[in-house]
Amino acid sequence: MVEIKTATELDAMREAGRVVARALKAVREAIVPGVRLLELDEVAATVIREHGAKPAFLHYQPRFAPTPFPAVICASVNEVIVHGIPDRYRVRQGDVVSIDCGAYLDGWAGDSAFTVIVGPGDPADQALVATAEKALAAGIAAAVPGNRLGDIGAAIGAVGRAAGYGIPQDFGGHGIGRHMHEDPHVANEGRPGRGLVLRPGMTLAIEPMFMSGGKDRYLTAADGWALHTVDGSRAVHVEHSIAVTDDGPRVLTSL
Repeated sequence: MVEIKTATELDAMREAGRVVARALKAVREAIVPGVRLLELDEVAATVIREHGAKPAFLHYQPRFAPTPFPAVICASVNEVIVHGIPDRYRVRQGDVVSIDCGAYLDGWAGDSAFTVIVGPGDPADQALVATAEKALAAGIAAAVPGNRLGDIGAAIGAVGRAAGYGIPQDFGGHGIGRHMHEDPHVANEGRPGRGLVLRPGMTLAIEPMFMSGGKDRYLTAADGWALHTVDGSRAVHVEHSIAVTDDGPRVLTSL
């Protein structure tokens, strides 16, 4: 079931999204050569705690996962697409680091992600990140009343495919609200004019995931969480939670 939120509820979701945005800003500023992924996790945990919110990822266990997620953020480096578990790995110059974070505040969820290159980075990696951000903007722009879910996926997929990137087919965005993951699934490819009609008050997490190698297949790590590219190529993940409104898409997880 897709829940339609009231204006008051959207304002409450905006506050949850603001906490996530602040946590991600703090993590982004902490990503320097030598920092451990576990240290970045603690940065996010501290911000969430200081704002009276609760981590959405910690102890979360969806149906595909063999164990509950053990951290506050997902930290996915280089060939890891999404769901990387923070560990003692020290970030290096040139790494492509994707950070995903979610939080609950007053019963409402926020979910967002960014990808950053440590240092100047390889031009190919810079193009990969820029393309993902362009696809996110295109997906958000398509989230208007009267459009359909397929229009969002088509907008995202068109950007990624034009650049020659792979798209993991089984993972994408989702509805969000009282729970971090709600209906509907928001695919990163789709057919324009197909799928659920978008209505004001719908709230969605839109999250492009691209793989530079151009293959759509992926491997699941032994931990049952992290998804890896099959060829070791770099991957990126960006995300915002948004609301469909009569005035256009409202980003809930920006600063």
